[in-house]
Amino acid sequence: MIEMKTVVMFPTATEARLFSRPGVETVISGVGLTATAYATLKAIREHAPDVLILAGVAGMYAHAPLAIGDTVLVESECEADLGFFTPEGFRHLAHLAIDMDFDVRHTLACPYLPDSPPLPLARSLSLNAALAPFIDTAHAEIENMEGAAFFHVCLQEGQRFYEVRSISNVVKLGHDDWDLDASVANLTEGLTRLIDSLRE
Repeated sequence: MIEMKTVVMFPTATEARLFSRPGVETVISGVGLTATAYATLKAIREHAPDVLILAGVAGMYAHAPLAIGDTVLVESECEADLGFFTPEGFRHLAHLAIDMDFDVRHTLACPYLPDSPPLPLARSLSLNAALAPFIDTAHAEIENMEGAAFFHVCLQEGQRFYEVRSISNVVKLGHDDWDLDASVANLTEGLTRLIDSLRE
């Protein structure tokens, strides 16, 4: 078994409430992209982990081949509501950048995914405004409020990282059928499975 220093970040104490593992440190990072960016950099600088994991619940888009309670390993993130409203509608900053003198990466990918992942893979969008009706969801399966900031900081710092999400709800206005208890339990099981696989 490979020994490595592992730190797990949870956006909320609710998401962390069932997880406990000897030798693994946990951090409550806070909800949202700004809090997560700060907490990610702080965790890297203060803990110097071999592996940093973000774990939390997420919503799934109606077209995704997923179900409430599923747990996934996130392969890519995008800050999907970063942009401007134009007379033609919302345009992501990455698309506007084509006509302007700057570069914005639209999609951030995790380069550390194993050849045989212990969990199904999913593409994710991160939003400051959950359930925003103006974003393009066609190329993603899930939505959360932290992942893109986590991916960005880890990539910039050269930090090995993973993101685990358990599906708690369908991303649909007026859809209140959340199963938070089951998703937190499934998140804990999936997170444990990921950590075990990384130590083999």
